[in-house]
Amino acid sequence: MPLHRGPEKRDERPMSVNPFFGETNPVGGMTEAPPKHRLPDGPLPPTTAYQLVHDELMLDGNSRLNLATFVTTWMEPQAGILMAECRDKNMIDKDEYPRTAELERRCVAMLADLWNAPDPSAAVGCSTTGSSEACMLAGMALKRRWAQRNADRYPGARPNLVMGVNVQVCWDKFCNFWEVEARQVPMEGDRFHLDPQAAAELCDENTIGVVGILGSTFDGSYEPIADLCAALDALQERTGLDIPVHVDGASGAMVAPFLDEDLAWDFRLPRVSSINASGHKYGLVYPGVGWALWRSAAELPEELVFRVNYLGGDMPTFALNFSRPGAQVVAQYYTFLRLGREGYRAVQQTTRDVALALSERVEALDDFQLLTRGDELPVFAFTTGPDVTAYDVFDVSRRMRERGWLLPAYTFPANREDLSVLRVVCRNGFSTDLAELFVEDLGQLVPELRRQSHPLTRDKSAATGFHH
Repeated sequence: MPLHRGPEKRDERPMSVNPFFGETNPVGGMTEAPPKHRLPDGPLPPTTAYQLVHDELMLDGNSRLNLATFVTTWMEPQAGILMAECRDKNMIDKDEYPRTAELERRCVAMLADLWNAPDPSAAVGCSTTGSSEACMLAGMALKRRWAQRNADRYPGARPNLVMGVNVQVCWDKFCNFWEVEARQVPMEGDRFHLDPQAAAELCDENTIGVVGILGSTFDGSYEPIADLCAALDALQERTGLDIPVHVDGASGAMVAPFLDEDLAWDFRLPRVSSINASGHKYGLVYPGVGWALWRSAAELPEELVFRVNYLGGDMPTFALNFSRPGAQVVAQYYTFLRLGREGYRAVQQTTRDVALALSERVEALDDFQLLTRGDELPVFAFTTGPDVTAYDVFDVSRRMRERGWLLPAYTFPANREDLSVLRVVCRNGFSTDLAELFVEDLGQLVPELRRQSHPLTRDKSAATGFHH
């Protein structure tokens, strides 16, 4: 969550209250307008409080038109009803809500089977608030296992984690919070994610693990997990170093099993010790749920596991968070039950088809050059062509926002800071019809942009609110 400061200068203007917000008698229902930055002296009628909050939130963007987010923005009404019925259930209270805990256990078992654990009954896992927490837990397990293997040198030696520069910011946070050196493989040329051999060369006796990304947020491409494992196998043969791999499958772990079944990226690779995914991305659940799984209990040090009383017994738990609603876990189980493998395959294939068709239409406008086409994650990135000098991607992003589209523009990291792109995330609910409207708006905008004398963006770092 972002950190917020109080206002530098208190806004003394009260919020505006419409007389019609009052119940029954508009005049009789009028109240003193409440302040913005301190608690009101007294209560408001519920209808008034609702309307004040509702009206201010109308200024938010339309989530269905947000092409920056990977997060699910549409679910069936039945899922919404189930979530409403369970939003008051605290996931940590296993004794009070045993059936919710059972649905969580079933989801873990389903994912262990989906991700080809050698023995699904031996795999261990848990739900989290999202992939960021799941990555923190996986990183903690990697560090603790390394510390156990190097008890004679730690804490004197400083552990490190190897990953591509394209990782999501949660991995930078992990390294910062848990005092681990982040060793990042930079981008080079047309390679926009980790290079397996370069990653292996960064490993040493202090490396706790290597992170592979199944679906880079920068361009939607899969990192070559099997090649990464092979490079680490060769490293072990040469040096004896046995470096585990964690797969950050925030998005791809819920796409590849259905659309790329022959792709080896999961527990079929012996070096993969843990996997995380976001249930609230291509798991098709509203925000608030992620998953972390380990190949077996051996990959998750017992000392990290806490135990709570559960139906008079002992329930092991592993989490950074404590109280959180059970609604999202219930919704995940509903979605698994509702769709099954064939249903997930149909949904994910549709999103990939939309991405492929839309990227082709964008390329046909001639002003744009594709980096990816949406043939892995249903996500594609594109930039302006070499002959386009009148405008840049930040101009496109700003002007598309005027039409309601939230289209992120951003600059790539080292060593491709010269490259700025736009990215489109196709999710369930972003239909062929919406894609058609998007490309129509983009096509109508291009002639206007061509008439500019030069790009209007002076500060690229401040040109967009989108950050990885």
